[in-house]
Amino acid sequence: MHRVFIGMAAGVGKTCRALNELRDRLERGEDALIGILETHGRAGTAQAAQGLPVFARRAVPGTSGLTELDLQGLLERRPQVVLIDELAHTNAPGSANPKRWQDVNVLLDAGITVLSTVNVQHLESLNDTVARLTGVRVRERIPDTVLREATELILVDLTPHDLRARLRSGQVYSPDRAELALTNFFTTPNLTALREIALRQVASVVEHVPQAASGAREVVVVAVTPTEGAARLIRRGGQLAARLHAPLHVVTVRGQRISAPQSRLLDTYRALSAALGGQFDVIGPADVAAALIAHATRVQATQIVMGESRRSRWSGWWRGDIIHRVLSGTRDVDVHIISRD
Repeated sequence: MHRVFIGMAAGVGKTCRALNELRDRLERGEDALIGILETHGRAGTAQAAQGLPVFARRAVPGTSGLTELDLQGLLERRPQVVLIDELAHTNAPGSANPKRWQDVNVLLDAGITVLSTVNVQHLESLNDTVARLTGVRVRERIPDTVLREATELILVDLTPHDLRARLRSGQVYSPDRAELALTNFFTTPNLTALREIALRQVASVVEHVPQAASGAREVVVVAVTPTEGAARLIRRGGQLAARLHAPLHVVTVRGQRISAPQSRLLDTYRALSAALGGQFDVIGPADVAAALIAHATRVQATQIVMGESRRSRWSGWWRGDIIHRVLSGTRDVDVHIISRD
């Protein structure tokens, strides 16, 4: 069982809620403990953890005092319930897994119940949306599949006004950091947008309506090229697939020649597609529009996501505009054209 406590931003109380549940489970006689906790110097978090059993962290060799989750030790100890704070955390080099959410998967596979925490801006599919709304590009991210496969999501909500009040009172950051945060990331417009994203995301994950009931099965296809902007198309397609509870297919048409940098980009997009629960395929080589139409027909696509064409009007007329050909060559399919801006 995996229970995820999710919120719009740091300071809403996710970790305290998880700690309170851990305490309740202990009082019910369950073998529960803290696997890893990041208090960030917050007195309220430290107080909520007071008296709870804590599993010793693993010292990272070759560093001065750096510690990480002791995954192997927890597997040997095998508690019934373990709290793992900050799912999106990147582990130190030399750890069993690069990311903490991967450690959680190992614990779940071992039959251990996990209580974990995460902020909504760390979701892979929301990376472009959060960057556009807040001006901050979040570096540490988790695949959307982590939330979709969770047993239960607990939304820890707080109004922007109350969260900003917590910052001013020093409950989240030190006074110097709090003042900087209030004028940058933790502005009222940013927090309002993040709160709405969190509410929508949780609703999207938990509100599963069987497609058979609506009489239609949605299938989303995203067409990409080995260029820098394709990641945004894949994330937009992932959001659409999640809302429709539809399978996600990401495809690229193989050209006659592909450079080493393009090959590396395609490897990145393959990993991103998997993080969003999708399948990545290289089709062709063939006429691009014809290959896309054939693939969409084969997987019975109902939604196609494409990027705005970079070709000139003359080039589009001479070679045949791919978007227009896909529009005319498909039936009962919605085609979404995403702007380059």
